[in-house]
Amino acid sequence: MNAPPPRKGSFLRTVQAVAWSLIGLRQHSAYQQDIEKLHPLHIVLVGLVALLLFVAGLIALVKWIV
Repeated sequence: MNAPPPRKGSFLRTVQAVAWSLIGLRQHSAYQQDIEKLHPLHIVLVGLVALLLFVAGLIALVKWIV
Protein backbone atom coordinates (compact mmCIF):
# COMPACT_ATOMS: atom_id res chain seq x y z
CA MET A 1 0.00 0.00 0.00
CA ASN A 2 1.54 3.30 -1.10
CA ALA A 3 1.12 6.37 1.02
CA PRO A 4 0.15 9.57 -0.80
CA PRO A 5 3.01 12.02 -1.30
CA PRO A 6 3.24 14.76 1.34
CA ARG A 7 1.66 18.05 0.37
CA LYS A 8 4.08 20.96 0.29
CA GLY A 9 2.07 24.15 0.18
CA SER A 10 3.13 27.40 1.74
CA PHE A 11 0.90 29.73 3.70
CA LEU A 12 1.27 32.43 1.04
CA ARG A 13 0.27 29.99 -1.72
CA THR A 14 -2.83 29.02 0.27
CA VAL A 15 -3.80 32.67 0.78
CA GLN A 16 -3.31 33.36 -2.94
CA ALA A 17 -5.42 30.36 -3.92
CA VAL A 18 -8.27 31.40 -1.63
CA ALA A 19 -8.08 35.04 -2.78
CA TRP A 20 -8.19 34.11 -6.46
CA SER A 21 -11.07 31.74 -5.78
CA LEU A 22 -13.05 34.42 -3.96
CA ILE A 23 -12.55 36.82 -6.86
CA GLY A 24 -13.49 34.11 -9.33
CA LEU A 25 -10.43 34.43 -11.56
CA ARG A 26 -8.78 31.04 -11.55
CA GLN A 27 -7.22 29.03 -14.35
CA HIS A 28 -7.97 25.33 -14.44
CA SER A 29 -4.27 24.41 -14.46
CA ALA A 30 -3.58 26.52 -11.36
CA TYR A 31 -6.59 24.95 -9.66
CA GLN A 32 -5.22 21.47 -10.38
CA GLN A 33 -1.82 22.42 -8.94
CA ASP A 34 -3.50 23.73 -5.80
CA ILE A 35 -5.41 20.49 -5.35
CA GLU A 36 -2.16 18.54 -5.56
CA LYS A 37 -0.05 20.75 -3.29
CA LEU A 38 -2.28 22.46 -0.73
CA HIS A 39 -3.74 20.84 2.36
CA PRO A 40 -7.56 21.03 2.45
CA LEU A 41 -7.68 21.99 6.13
CA HIS A 42 -5.42 24.99 5.49
CA ILE A 43 -7.67 26.11 2.65
CA VAL A 44 -10.75 25.91 4.88
CA LEU A 45 -9.06 27.84 7.70
CA VAL A 46 -7.79 30.60 5.39
CA GLY A 47 -11.24 30.77 3.77
CA LEU A 48 -12.93 31.23 7.14
CA VAL A 49 -10.48 33.96 8.14
CA ALA A 50 -11.02 35.69 4.79
CA LEU A 51 -14.78 35.49 5.29
CA LEU A 52 -14.53 36.98 8.79
CA LEU A 53 -12.32 39.81 7.50
CA PHE A 54 -14.78 40.49 4.68
CA VAL A 55 -17.74 40.67 7.05
CA ALA A 56 -15.81 42.87 9.50
CA GLY A 57 -14.86 45.16 6.61
CA LEU A 58 -18.48 45.45 5.50
CA ILE A 59 -19.61 46.23 9.06
CA ALA A 60 -16.89 48.88 9.40
CA LEU A 61 -17.86 50.40 6.04
CA VAL A 62 -21.54 50.61 7.01
CA LYS A 63 -20.72 52.17 10.39
CA TRP A 64 -18.43 54.71 8.69
CA ILE A 65 -21.10 55.66 6.15
CA VAL A 66 -23.86 55.91 8.75
